[in-house]
Amino acid sequence: MAVHLYVSLIPESLVASMLPPLEFGCYLATGTRKRPHGEAMFFQVKEGFRSEYFDLTDIERRCVPHPDGQPKHTVYVAVYRVLEHVPLEALGSLYLATAHGRVLELKAGEAPAQPAGRYHLYQELCPVHPLIASTLGPAEFCKFITDPGGAIFVPRICFVELELGPLADDPRAGPTAGLPYHNVEHIRDCLTELGPQSGKQTKTVDRIGRQAVLYRSVKTGFYVGDQQGMLYYPFPSRHELESEYYSWWRCANDAEVARAGLSV
Repeated sequence: MAVHLYVSLIPESLVASMLPPLEFGCYLATGTRKRPHGEAMFFQVKEGFRSEYFDLTDIERRCVPHPDGQPKHTVYVAVYRVLEHVPLEALGSLYLATAHGRVLELKAGEAPAQPAGRYHLYQELCPVHPLIASTLGPAEFCKFITDPGGAIFVPRICFVELELGPLADDPRAGPTAGLPYHNVEHIRDCLTELGPQSGKQTKTVDRIGRQAVLYRSVKTGFYVGDQQGMLYYPFPSRHELESEYYSWWRCANDAEVARAGLSV
């Protein structure tokens, strides 16, 4: 059986497994008893990855089938500072697993040349996860957060852009109907603090954030990058979600309804 490497984002870790991506995502979300456990999000590491930071020398010895022939589900290689030590060029598809084990594959694509809206809302996913309002487009935001010259920075960041609706252009007077956030007026206040009049480019909406994504609020897609570059993983359109990916979408929405009190 082949051995795969995955960068898990919730929580951050480097994991070896004999399970292919869809089975691995289902296992992370439900365990061996197929019971809802929690959402999972991970990158598949491309075959042939080598590292001077991680000890990969004994993976083949540790990641072997069980005595009954069942594949080894997980062998943890590292649980700290993982994302920053796996080069962008080594990252393959991004997989999103619902709490019930439905898995959606997102492949890297070309980022939009001109981001829509004057204001943006980003949920950082790894290695930190605050909710941030910003005037910066995704590429600029990525550069800003990973700038070692900044007062606070991370070497590499994975984040998702969330929908702001009319607030993206008019945070003071834009209507908020349809936005799935329980603290939308706080988001409005944070957005109005940004711009030339204040000199602020970012404002923290929630310091802690949630280690789960409100998928119905995803605007563009997922991003991972640093000072050298950025990868973009476009999220399917609503039409695609309701047709081609209906089973995953329905499962993701059911989970969001169940935890409605925890929405941002």
